[in-house]
Amino acid sequence: MQYNFSNRFKNLKPSPAGDILAMMGDPTLIKFSGGNPATDSFPIDKITEFSNEVLTTKPLSVLEYGLTEGYHPLLQEAKKFLNRDGNVVRDDDMMICTSGSQQIADCLAKVVCNEGDTVLTEDPSFLGVLDSIRSNGANLVGVKMEDDGIDLSDLEEKLQIKPTPKFIYVIPNFQNPTGITMSLEKRKAVYELCKKYGVLILEDNPYGQLRFSGEAVPPIKSFDEEGIVIYAASFSKIIAPGIRVACAVGKPEIIGAIKQVKFLNDVHSTTWSQVICERILATCDMDAQIEKLKEIYGAKNKVMQDEMAKNFHPSVKYTKPEGGMFVWVTLPDGVDMMKFVGEALENKVALVPGTAFLADTSMPCQSFRMNFSTPSTEDIIKGIEILGKLTYKYCK
Repeated sequence: MQYNFSNRFKNLKPSPAGDILAMMGDPTLIKFSGGNPATDSFPIDKITEFSNEVLTTKPLSVLEYGLTEGYHPLLQEAKKFLNRDGNVVRDDDMMICTSGSQQIADCLAKVVCNEGDTVLTEDPSFLGVLDSIRSNGANLVGVKMEDDGIDLSDLEEKLQIKPTPKFIYVIPNFQNPTGITMSLEKRKAVYELCKKYGVLILEDNPYGQLRFSGEAVPPIKSFDEEGIVIYAASFSKIIAPGIRVACAVGKPEIIGAIKQVKFLNDVHSTTWSQVICERILATCDMDAQIEKLKEIYGAKNKVMQDEMAKNFHPSVKYTKPEGGMFVWVTLPDGVDMMKFVGEALENKVALVPGTAFLADTSMPCQSFRMNFSTPSTEDIIKGIEILGKLTYKYCK
């Protein structure tokens, strides 16, 4: 049978995210391409214990339909947890549980964007959310990045696009893919500029708890007095990604609209996952869990940074994150990045080309993303040695 697909679907391009996930199953590869948390950090014993407990004592509570906004005890625990970082969830805010934070971006785009509307994003940015926004017919416009976050001059210029952009997507902490953290001064400036031009902010904070050096910076949401910030928090990186539990926080008008769209998408997120997440937040030592993650990632990042300093050609630049999972590597002008990444793969080292993270994927890019949370220390050392030889081959 010949299927008659919609124009919107026909305009979609295959997401590199699918290829990245497929690579993760190849045991022969050194996987700098992933974005997965370290599997030895998963609280498997607690997940097993709580699953058995719930299915034994009150199975219908997790097997029946639930509420679209989420399991209320989880929302209460999530509010307490998120407010450790500042005044993130205010008394007049509304929260909703979602199936990962990418669903928040998808629902927000459905709520506020008409076909052809503009959405701003840091450039580069997380490809999963970019693809999700594109799939809703919005036009992505990238805003340049600097070492301390978004370029404010470029942001103000892009905020003046007509018709006015519907929202801007930002990852202030240990940004994916660059690892960059937005400074406090820039966070305040981004908020003031968006308030001035009447543009919503989608603040995504999946990595904020994973700081292994430097001082914490308060979320943009913590100084939002106008209700223009929608805050996305994920438990994928501090518990386990397979539970697919995230929360959106904002004013009732916008979160209520997201709730309506979510109901049409999937009715509600999996109740079992929400109950397990609530039990972990309520009864486990989350400080110890987060410290464990910070120790693992801090140690792996140090190995990666030390090995790059030792092995890479001096003309190759790379970021030095204070947390998160990613390093952004930039080859000098004139080097064919795609050819470099291709030859790395031939040598069993998987990278993600930087073009996948651009608002306009047709633009040239000299960078690629590397992940340090997934590979072992031994693989990091071996992989960087291979890449180092390639940098000397390509960078004359």
